[in-house]
Amino acid sequence: MFDKLKSAFSSVVNAFTERTLSENEINELLGKLEIDMLESDVAYEVAQNILSDLRQQLANEKVKRATDTSDIIIGKFKQSIEDVFAKAATIDVFSKIAEKNSTGQPYVITFLGINGTGKTTTIAKFANMLKKKGLSVVIAAGDTHRAGAIEQVSEHADRLGIKVVSQRYGSDPAAVARDAVIYAKTHHINIVIVDTAGRIQTSKNLMDEMTKIVRVVKPDLKIFVGDALAGNDAISQAKEFLSATDFDGVILTKIDADARGGAALSIASVTGRPILYLGVGQEYDDLIPFEPSFFTKNLFNRQAVAAN
Repeated sequence: MFDKLKSAFSSVVNAFTERTLSENEINELLGKLEIDMLESDVAYEVAQNILSDLRQQLANEKVKRATDTSDIIIGKFKQSIEDVFAKAATIDVFSKIAEKNSTGQPYVITFLGINGTGKTTTIAKFANMLKKKGLSVVIAAGDTHRAGAIEQVSEHADRLGIKVVSQRYGSDPAAVARDAVIYAKTHHINIVIVDTAGRIQTSKNLMDEMTKIVRVVKPDLKIFVGDALAGNDAISQAKEFLSATDFDGVILTKIDADARGGAALSIASVTGRPILYLGVGQEYDDLIPFEPSFFTKNLFNRQAVAAN
């Protein structure tokens, strides 16, 4: 996991030796790191921000031993990365659900993203997690465009024992979502999950349709589902969806297969929205809360870091 980015940071750490770090040396080494970060799907502006911070912190840093050098540099890398996630804050989803349910209303969550990111499977994983917390769920089959989409989400729901509200293909997705909210209110369901079509982010008509869904059902939480393996495409998609829907948080899928590692860091930085959960496998239980420490520990686990 994150092998490319691990290698990039490792090579820089190993290059620092037992001496005062001059500005020229820092610039040369961090210049190489910049290239490696870009090749690891770290967005340009994100790489620039991290490197600028590191240059300021490392300029004329004096160290006494080579082991200290590694600890200092790793510590500064970790702090810069954790700062990115800290600025995006976080959302306590379960507290928000409880707060809304206390008013007698269902909590509405809309899932957004393009085809191929694992959005429907992620919805099933999320619903499974909610059920295990003792919460009731209904799913709105709002992807009325893609052939087989309603059957796909319904199959997952059947396995999990969850109700699906659907209409025929070609129906207005906003109407499907509205029906699901009405069903939840009538049957005292805790959460409504709204599936949406996997839109190509450059299609204005489809993006407009998605904003209509948001306007009609007024979701309490809008989650963008991104594919960690998509790299810079995932970053571009996140920007477009943020502009269209002002989503609240992100779930990244296929993180267990992410060899480069830049998507999570970049999306959190360029959108200012928190990474909420990570998809780490194919099973329904393979959805875990995102913690910055998860990212940094995986990123630096080759370094034998003592600075956890």
